[in-house]
Amino acid sequence: MKNIHKILSIIVVSFFILTACSRDDDPADNDFFAGTYNGSVSYNDGSSNINTADGKVFVTKIASGTKYNFSFSNGIPALNGIEFQKTGDNTLINVGSTATTYIKIDNNDLDILYIKDGKTWTANCTR
Repeated sequence: MKNIHKILSIIVVSFFILTACSRDDDPADNDFFAGTYNGSVSYNDGSSNINTADGKVFVTKIASGTKYNFSFSNGIPALNGIEFQKTGDNTLINVGSTATTYIKIDNNDLDILYIKDGKTWTANCTR
């Protein structure tokens, strides 16, 4: 009985993850979102400069419903707990965006220019 419960739990979790990662999912419309965007990513902190055209950004929407985490490939540090607001037709723009800090995400595109504490993250990616 214990093994059956474990197997059913794994199946339910797997189904949830697979349906949450659909390319048709829109981060603005879902309570939970996880998706990978592919394209150009870069990072510079003054001593380290990483730049690639074949990068990835794994995006997850965390429990608050307005905060997102961005996990980059190629050893680029993650951006976590970034708060968003919905603008227009299914587009999210980070709260407090300025000329030097801008993140825009929808179901097809991810654009990042994020500068904080002398560190710069960029991404120009699609799903």
